[in-house]
Amino acid sequence: MHDLVPRYLGEVMSRITAIADDASRGALDGAIDMLADSIRAGGVIQAFGTGHSQAFAMEIAGRAGGLIPANAIRLVDLALYGSLATGDLSGPGLERNPAVVEELFGLYPIHPADVFVIASNSGVNGSIVGLALAAKSAGHRVIAVTSLAHTRAVTPKHPSGKRLSEIADIVIDNRAPYGDTTLELGAPAKVGAAKVGAVSSITAAFIAQLLTIGVADRLAADGSTPPVYISANIPEGDEHNSALEATYGNRIKRGAPTPRDKQPEG
Repeated sequence: MHDLVPRYLGEVMSRITAIADDASRGALDGAIDMLADSIRAGGVIQAFGTGHSQAFAMEIAGRAGGLIPANAIRLVDLALYGSLATGDLSGPGLERNPAVVEELFGLYPIHPADVFVIASNSGVNGSIVGLALAAKSAGHRVIAVTSLAHTRAVTPKHPSGKRLSEIADIVIDNRAPYGDTTLELGAPAKVGAAKVGAVSSITAAFIAQLLTIGVADRLAADGSTPPVYISANIPEGDEHNSALEATYGNRIKRGAPTPRDKQPEG
């Protein structure tokens, strides 16, 4: 085990460093500008991910230091406030099903200025590709966070035959390898050797923070105070956060949407 720790650290750090170097050279500027322009226009960042990529949406929406005009789209809401049963949430079937997208899209009040940020390591599952296509069809811009190494090596599962990376306006590579894992246990030539050390959740979270930091910096450069959360666990945190959340009404969700929230008023 002791030798695996520095090996895994090296795998993680090499990828984090490469992403940071790219960002320092301006590789994320297009995405940051797109998100900042959306917020300036009264838009909300709509973040979506399934499986372990749900963590990316949670990193974007609803955490200390995060942007308040950000909403996490969740498959679980289809069971909590949609037509699905809780049993439909088990297994990988739901995230692979493109038929759920229309109902999912309708659970949230979407503003014309909203931008979608969709994370998927594989970038080929039905709900991921379907939501990206639905967003584009409705006139929204889409930013993808995906593994280019993985998505190029697998077959799309959506009826369109498209990958998330082929739909998005901007694609950010999370630099995870094919299969996500980085360490092989035992002899390298051994057939069926176990592989461990997944990295996509770590690199995607780093990208989420770089986007958040970049957008906040752009908004601060306008001379305004960026609408970001402070920790609810420090004095006056709840009051600060609630006051800013109220300016967006039911357009941002910190829980599942209620039935009356499914369609915008007016």
